[in-house]
Amino acid sequence: MESYRTFAHIYDTLMEDAPYEDWIHFTEHFVKKYNAGKSIIDLGCGTGEISIRFAQLGYDVTGVDLSTNMLAIANQKAQEQNVPIMWIHQNMIELETPNQYDIAVSYCDVINYLTDIEDVRRSFLNVHQTLKEDGLFLFDVHSEHYVNEFLANQTFAEVRDEVSYVWFCDQGEEESSVEHNLTFFIKKKEEFYERYDEYHYQRTFPISVYKKLVEESGFELIGLHSDFSTDSFHESGDRIFFVCKKR
Repeated sequence: MESYRTFAHIYDTLMEDAPYEDWIHFTEHFVKKYNAGKSIIDLGCGTGEISIRFAQLGYDVTGVDLSTNMLAIANQKAQEQNVPIMWIHQNMIELETPNQYDIAVSYCDVINYLTDIEDVRRSFLNVHQTLKEDGLFLFDVHSEHYVNEFLANQTFAEVRDEVSYVWFCDQGEEESSVEHNLTFFIKKKEEFYERYDEYHYQRTFPISVYKKLVEESGFELIGLHSDFSTDSFHESGDRIFFVCKKR
């Protein structure tokens, strides 16, 4: 079942403060460090915010996402900003591309939607196949600390004129997992709001598990970082970054 159906249309509004530039700067640091090249595939590209930024910097970009609604919005934005990007509707678990790339990225906790270890393994193997020799694979995940101490059993809410939401995060049945139950209200006209509900499920695994899967998939783990830092790592950070190189 496709996630981000109606939510796709308000995603950019609710994510307007997301640190997109930090993801770009983090990536460029390692692209330049390893002279990685200029073709990049953005896995779980959503509405294209990161893909478009890469294209504006001169990268040859392909964006991949499971949500057709997200891709439609991404394509419209890319056309409006006159940047050429290839969009592919695919699941990472079944990823096949006609080309190979210098760099693959998967940011904003996309990997946390892979809640089965075998799905993570299959996705990493697919990424390995889609990269050129010595290609870079950069991705992030929520840390176990963040999922269990910040997200689990919490409620978040925001009221705006055009859209409001209530977001319930319940501890999942599996270890370090969380069920997201979102209810949001979109203003249609005057004082009339329409209600929508969505469900999302995310899980994170110990860092040691991701490291093992990365290496078993044919990558060398060349960097482990936290919270966008390019030179430090703290296991208790909110967001853990993996920098991998195809062997």
